[in-house]
Formats: sequence, C-alpha cells, structure tokens
Amino acid sequence: MLKRVSLTAPPKSLLSAPIELAGDWGHMLPRAADQVVERMRHACLDGVRLVSDRQPTRLRVDEHTSGPPSVWLHPDGSSMAWIIVDIGERDWSKLAYQFGHELGHVLCNSWQPDAKPAPPCQWLEEAMVEAFSLRGLGRLAPSWKEAPPFAGDNAFGDAIARYRQDIIDRYTTLVDSQGLAHDAVAWYADHRSEIEMPALNPFAQAMSLTILAEYERTPDCVEALGALNRWPGRTGIPIADYLKRWEASCTELQASPRLPLRLRELLRIA
Repeated sequence: MLKRVSLTAPPKSLLSAPIELAGDWGHMLPRAADQVVERMRHACLDGVRLVSDRQPTRLRVDEHTSGPPSVWLHPDGSSMAWIIVDIGERDWSKLAYQFGHELGHVLCNSWQPDAKPAPPCQWLEEAMVEAFSLRGLGRLAPSWKEAPPFAGDNAFGDAIARYRQDIIDRYTTLVDSQGLAHDAVAWYADHRSEIEMPALNPFAQAMSLTILAEYERTPDCVEALGALNRWPGRTGIPIADYLKRWEASCTELQASPRLPLRLRELLRIA
C-alpha cells in the first residue's frame, strides 16, 4: 500500500526566513554583509526554541547612512520584519551587534505595525534584547575564529570578542555606579522614573548584564522572549501586569517561564 507523502513545506521561522539586504552598503565585497548577518542570526538563535505564533516569513536588513538602528514598523500588511542598521564600511562587529539587538526585538514580537515602544516596560525589553545581542556576539567570536566566513580572516574572531568586552566593561561601570549589584530592589525604587524611560538608557544597559548572566546560567530561558508582547497594551502596562501576562503567555506557548519569574524575584514585583 502506497503512503501519501505531504509536499507541504514546513512553516518559516525566524531562523529560516529568507534575509534580503536593502539600502546603501557602500563598496563591500559581494554577499559579505549577507554572510555576517546570517552568521549572527545563527549565533543568536541556534539551540533556541522558537515558540512565537507571530514569526515573520521574511527579514529585510536595511543599511542607512545615518540615524539609530531600529525595527521599521511598516503598516503594509506584509509578514516581513524590517531591520535598519547604521554601520561603517565593513564594520562587521558593529553590524553583528546592531543586527543582534534588533533581531532580539523581532524575537520579542516587536516587528508588526502595532509594536510602537511605550513606557513603562519598554526599558525591560531593551535590556533583554541588548543581552540577547551580547550573548550572540559571545557565540559568534569563537565560531568566526574557528571557521571564518571570509578566507584567512580567523583573527577577526578576537576583534569581535574585544568589541563585546568593551561594551560589557562600559555597562559594568554603570552597574557599579548605580548600585544595581548591591540591591536591585533599591535600585529600581530609587531610579524608577529614569529606568522607565522607553529606550536603551543607562539603567537598561546596566540591567542587560544581569539578564545576560541569566541567559548564560539557564540557556532555555531565552525562549521566553518569544512569548512577549502577545497581549493588548504590550509594554505600555504596569510592570506587575506585564510580568503576569508574560508568564501566562509562556504557559500558553509551553515556553520556560524562568526569565519572567527571575525578574519578578529580582525586582520584588508582587
């Protein structure tokens, strides 16, 4: 008896969605930026269970010659996530870092038209995706050194590691000056109005190191990012509600709730 074979292709995921480049990439070698972006995507997402039911089917990486990196929220009804970067000529470390951060936002379901950043909890998403990018750089550096995308470029793996460490060193200084390591509850209470500014502000930068340590200690907690922002109000609701809805979303998608539970414990949010 013949068995019926399904010819239906598996659904696209954030790891498998085609990537296209747009914008002004200058005088770069053909496909060079493509390779860097693809390697960073794998460094960030390999081994991460992608649980979101809102994953894009395409990724566009658009190089602008000015302005901050971002996710372009385009209301055209397409299922494409549109990432904007701003790098120098062949600045592969900066490209990987910026792309990793914005890819983190896409993982957090912040790529569709309704994903406008909003206080009071946007700072927390910024801290989480910054840690996500630093985690990716930490994986990219040794893989580049072992098998570089460009022949004979093994030593650039060390440059990526230095670039990452420079960021970590700057953020460590912030952790020390803000008192985050000593008492996270007091840190949050004393600086709350500044912390809740909706950007990668100095307090979000400091918190990113705490979250990075969680990623490294319990790698499966990264999957919880895919359960973020699946509720009305997204980051624009009080942090107690934000964490409760995130935990419920993790349960719905059968994702590990370790990260929201740890943040609730760390900041002592009831």
